[in-house]
This record gives sequence, structure tokens and C-alpha cells, in this order.
Amino acid sequence: MAHATRLKHKKNGQRASRDATALSRKDYEKELRRLQVELVQLEEWVRHRGLRVVVLFEGRDTAGKGGIIKRMTALLNPRFVRVVALPAPTERERTQWYFQRYIGHLPSAGEMVLFDRSWYNRAGVEHVMGFCTDEEYEDFMRTCPQFERMLIRSGLILIKYWLSVSDDEQERRFLGRINDPSKRWKLSPMDLQARARWVDYSEAKDHMFAYCDIKEAPWYVVETDNKRAAHLNLISHFLSLIPFEEVPRENIKLPPRQKRSYSRPPKSSQRMVPLKYEVES
Repeated sequence: MAHATRLKHKKNGQRASRDATALSRKDYEKELRRLQVELVQLEEWVRHRGLRVVVLFEGRDTAGKGGIIKRMTALLNPRFVRVVALPAPTERERTQWYFQRYIGHLPSAGEMVLFDRSWYNRAGVEHVMGFCTDEEYEDFMRTCPQFERMLIRSGLILIKYWLSVSDDEQERRFLGRINDPSKRWKLSPMDLQARARWVDYSEAKDHMFAYCDIKEAPWYVVETDNKRAAHLNLISHFLSLIPFEEVPRENIKLPPRQKRSYSRPPKSSQRMVPLKYEVES
């Protein structure tokens, strides 16, 4: 049954560019749930077979990396699926081999790791904003394909997504963050500088693709102006890249509860949270 699902995904992927399916909000929620359940099956297969999976998410600010990662991981077991979003390197890390700080976060057998930005910081923000030298940038461009081929030869599955947002849509989302107190924390001074240097970032992305879009680990571009469509398109594509089967499960039977008597302490002896709300079940 799972194998048939894999074939269906591949066929759908081949048709998508010619005949994308329009969905209502309700249908989106239903399809998202179906795909999330398949992600659970994939996660179980990864654990069952001892696979090591790394997914990189890159793109401009407001492209939707966090939203897609949130929906991918919503039903997954956090013991085996980790999200890595590293802060700026420390002074000590700046003296290390560039890839060193990322290696410690790579998965062991049976794990998936999702990078919300990755070692490609050097090809983007570090290069554009002058946080690395020209020599360091050029060395990264030469070394990165070799580094990724080394990971793949070791048996690691590496998948790279570039989330593409248009100029107009990014501006709309930035204004939304500025005017929404619940989202203002997402907007940093660096984001504003990146917005001002749109062309520089575009050229940096083009150079990154020219050097690092390799056969063993290609870049997959996802259009994200429509966030909900992007969620479905990316998850469906991701599921098509790793063949998996449903892992057999043993029948689970609840054991009988202890028959020894037990008296619960009175609620008055505990610090109970006030019942401020009542919600219909």
C-alpha cells in the first residue's frame, strides 16, 4: 500500500507543473493531514532501516522556512527528528574549520535533521554582508561540493530546498511583521539590510547554484508566494525522494490496571489552575 502511495506521488509530481490542483482551505487542511501521516510512516521507516537524513532549508527572509518546518514536524517524534537553527558563530567557532560547527548536528542512524539555514550561510549572508573574506567565500564554494559528496558517500541522505519568494510578496510580509506585534520579533536589523540588498542576494544565490547544485545533492526550488501550496508541494516532493514502506507493527493491548485501592488527595491540597475557560467537547 505504501509502495503504491510512492508511485502516486511520483506521478503527481510529474503532472504538477502542467496541471496543479486547486484546493479550498478545507481541502488544504485535509491534504496536509494526509501528507503529515505519510511523514510519520517515513520517519518510522527511517528508524527501522537506520537511515540518516538531512534536509536543508534556505531562502530569503520571510520565504516561509519556519512555517514549512513546523508543518513537517507537527506529528513527528522529536526524539528522532531534530530541527537545527544555529545562532551566529562564537569567537571560538570562528577559528574552526568552517563546516565543523555543523558536523556535530548531523544525524545518527534512524534520525532526521532539518536545518533552518545551514552551512550555506557563507554563500549568502556572510558573503553579502562582509562577514567573511573573499578568500573564505571562494574556499567555501570550492569545498562545499566536496564536503557534501563526502557526506553522501558515507551513506547520508542529503536534500536541499531553496524557498523562493517574490519581491512584492516579501515586502508584503515584512510590512505584516512590522504592523503585527505578535510577529515583530521575527524582524531583525539584519533582515532590513538584506531587504535593501535584494540584488546582491539574488546574485549570491545564482553563484551558489552554479557551484553547489551538484548531481549528488541538487537544489530543489519551491515557490512560496502561496504559503499553503508551498507546504503541500514541498512535503509531497520530499516524500517522493525517499522510497519507504509501512513498518509492520505488533498489536497493542492495554494491560489491566492495578486492582489495589487508591484514594486521590483532595484538590484543596493542591495548587489547581483556575477554571477560567470552559470549552464544549
